[in-house]
Amino acid sequence: MTVRHILIDEENLQHRELPIYRAGTVGSVKLSDSEYKVYDSLEIDAQSYAALFHYGVIEALNALPFISESNNGLDSWDEVFLASANIGAMRGIIDNCIETIGGKSPERIMLGWQDDPERIAYWREIDPAKTLDFLRQLRDFAARAAEKGCDLEFIL
Repeated sequence: MTVRHILIDEENLQHRELPIYRAGTVGSVKLSDSEYKVYDSLEIDAQSYAALFHYGVIEALNALPFISESNNGLDSWDEVFLASANIGAMRGIIDNCIETIGGKSPERIMLGWQDDPERIAYWREIDPAKTLDFLRQLRDFAARAAEKGCDLEFIL
């Protein structure tokens, strides 16, 4: 049986509407607030989202005590919080990930597949340089949040 391969194209609206096309947000919030308020946010674009999982960044960050209703830690299709007191440790993990990813070459990764109604494999190009830029932005965003006494909310 033939498998059709689709390389996700950011410019293709149909690709952006696929369930396999994932992006997210990191917000600075205060868990102690009586009402939910996002003080600042950082978008996680679809390339960075896939790269965070592919390069093991999400797995490494799960060493931290994330707060969530599901108790699954930082994971896809979830919302979790990280207390401000743990942001320093998060920044250290990100620094280690930056060292690990540095020097890697661009590559294609499979995001997922389907068998029905036809066999399709979905792929994405991952650029380590873009991932490193995002990780530096995330590290700096987290530092600013901590300076303001904010906690982090990850919506993946």
